[in-house]
Amino acid sequence: MTGPDTVDGTEGRRLPTASPSLSALLDSIGTGAYVVDDRGCILAVNEHAERLLARPAGELLGHDAHDLLHRSRHGAALPRTQCGMRPAYMARRTQQSDNEWFERGDGSLIPVSWLITPCHTEGESETTLVLFHLPGDHYVADSESNRLHGPLSELERLALLAETTTQLTSTLDVEQALRRLVSLVVPQLADWAIVDLITEHDEVRRSAVVHAENGRLVHREDLQGPMPPVPEESPMPLSRALRGVSSALAGPETYQGTPDSGIAVEQRRLFEETGIHSAAIAPIRGVREVLGALTLGRTRRSEPLTAADLPLLEDITRRAGLALDNARLYQRQRKVAETMQRHLLPQLPRIPSLPITARYLAAPDASQVGGDWYDAFTLPNGATALAIGDVVGHDLDAAAGMAQIRNMLRAYAWAQQEPPSRVVERLDQAILHITEVPMATLLFAHMTVDDDGRWRLLWTNAGHPPPLLVAHDGRARYLAEEHGVLLGAGSHGPRPDSVAELPPGSTLVMYTDGLIESPGRSLDEGLHLLRRHAASLAHRPLEAFTDLLLERARPSGNDDDVALLALRIPSGA
Repeated sequence: MTGPDTVDGTEGRRLPTASPSLSALLDSIGTGAYVVDDRGCILAVNEHAERLLARPAGELLGHDAHDLLHRSRHGAALPRTQCGMRPAYMARRTQQSDNEWFERGDGSLIPVSWLITPCHTEGESETTLVLFHLPGDHYVADSESNRLHGPLSELERLALLAETTTQLTSTLDVEQALRRLVSLVVPQLADWAIVDLITEHDEVRRSAVVHAENGRLVHREDLQGPMPPVPEESPMPLSRALRGVSSALAGPETYQGTPDSGIAVEQRRLFEETGIHSAAIAPIRGVREVLGALTLGRTRRSEPLTAADLPLLEDITRRAGLALDNARLYQRQRKVAETMQRHLLPQLPRIPSLPITARYLAAPDASQVGGDWYDAFTLPNGATALAIGDVVGHDLDAAAGMAQIRNMLRAYAWAQQEPPSRVVERLDQAILHITEVPMATLLFAHMTVDDDGRWRLLWTNAGHPPPLLVAHDGRARYLAEEHGVLLGAGSHGPRPDSVAELPPGSTLVMYTDGLIESPGRSLDEGLHLLRRHAASLAHRPLEAFTDLLLERARPSGNDDDVALLALRIPSGA
């Protein structure tokens, strides 16, 4: 286990130290164990955990355990709101759970049962001990000892196929599926695994060339990359597999003659560079089309792959094809959802005297694409309208509701020429009667400039986080005067307007709750951190101010989308 004052030589960073008593405690435990501090960062880890997680201590120490390890059964990053560990160790209580999933260093998932309990050791404070193990006899291919030198028995074959199904269907990320695929077959079946994928533009890309070295999977990136097109009539094994014709065996001699295509040239190079003496190649088929091919190669083992190995390889690629098909479909849906939401967000007006900028960050999970939005437009009287809001929910319905609210707000604001409070009252009534939006928060404001050059903000707040005003000298305060209730709550009373003068050179920041809220901290803490970060960046140009504020203030592991609107008051003459 890594000791005190250890330095990670690859990154030059100092790793957390562990007291001798803590090291002794972990070394005495016969299952996977690590210790986290009050922020959830790993302080110490034992060898059992390193082996089960296929990660050396240097990849664990100092990292947030939840972000690094905790996953859903589908391989997606687990939102902190769904994590049972963090509330327990923050509350200093003992808790246990089954049927959880950790991600190993090779990208594969393992099911774990865990128990956490407060840990009191000399030299450490507010620490928590995490014990975990694999339920039952779960198979983990993490060392050379798992290499099978002979043919697989029927039981071993069925176990491998079951593991392939579990691992590949539990992720919707293409890259992660590929990592899991190669970790299942290397070194279990072969010394090398090569994955060639056909892209959506019918181009071939050699996505993975991987071999086992000292118990780890090593990528040969120099052999990866774009490939020549698939020849229509070539009888060569890889070309036939990429056309979905059949599986085949191959060796260096297969590609020694005059090459019939660019793919044959690349295959000759592959055999020469890797030293593969025997290979088996099978197509990866999706539901509707061929997605690519998987090649297994042997170098260290003298026994060649034979025709008897092809049925197992085809069973594996059949499962891989379904998993990749689902992952690609998911990614297409995510892209469509994000594109739709981004296109619903407006282009900001160009106002020479008033620089305005905005940012939008989507949630990491496609199912979490939501209703955060911003808007800015010029009114007929010359005032600038500013809006930022958040429709309740995290799905496409919320995004669609966001578009309805934004469009209605624009129409009312332009046509009625009324104070922000009255415009929002009209909007609230419309939401109740002609939309399906459940509830939403909204901050709506008018920016005006007097003849003497003084800028004023007139706004109304419907349950939204307050705007932040940052003076050029770094003083920052929230404009938290009067608040109204959420839109859609059924309130019929008048809404309040507030007014503030914005000093020259100041920056106004409007944002959604994803910038300040986190399960690991209170709302007051989030507001305090946002104000501190904004104050420290007051002297930065507006674009840099916005980017850095978003980077520094957004909570780590945030699973919500974020919208941010910022403007800079002119400094004056």
